[in-house]
Amino acid sequence: MCRRSRLPNDRVMTDVSKPRLNPFRAAPNLLTLLRICLAPILVSAILEDRYALSFILFIAAGLTDALDGLVARLLKQHTMLGQYLDPVADKVLLSTLFLTLMHKGLIPTRVTVLVFGRDVGILLVSALLYAAVGRREFHPSIFGKANTVAQVAAVAVVLLHQLSQAPWVVVMRTTALDATMVLTVVSGLHYAWLVAHRTGAAPANGRPPGQP
Repeated sequence: MCRRSRLPNDRVMTDVSKPRLNPFRAAPNLLTLLRICLAPILVSAILEDRYALSFILFIAAGLTDALDGLVARLLKQHTMLGQYLDPVADKVLLSTLFLTLMHKGLIPTRVTVLVFGRDVGILLVSALLYAAVGRREFHPSIFGKANTVAQVAAVAVVLLHQLSQAPWVVVMRTTALDATMVLTVVSGLHYAWLVAHRTGAAPANGRPPGQP
């Protein structure tokens, strides 16, 4: 009987000792995956000339981008998967849309070539650095973030331009595309400078004491 009376207490102690899982823990990553899943739907809508739907879906994708970061901060759920998945989702969505809009003749080829050239260059350099020295902690710079904002604005205004030919929309479209080209070049050069600076400083910091 003594043993039986202790069992409920033991179960209570065991239940209390177990950490409770937050049911919203995966919410930021799920929002990021939703943004990736929206990419083929957006492409299909653009190819079918359904620009009103495309614009709405793109705004929804932008909201998921803002919400996943907000939810992650509120819940303090910063995971390694999320750190890699979020920029990948942005690149997949934006790169796919730039290609599609170029195919439809809505974005100049030179803009898409610059955007893709920068992204491919960064991926190749990152892969080489990781293979050579194991370096992978290249956080986005202020120029890289500004470039992403310009790309998002460019896609949004290009889609909006198919719905409205208002003068302010035309001006915003030209401004956003020009800003995208300038910031793509500037952020790419800044990234190259960061790579050269960090890889040059790494051997010097890694030398044993006493060596020049």
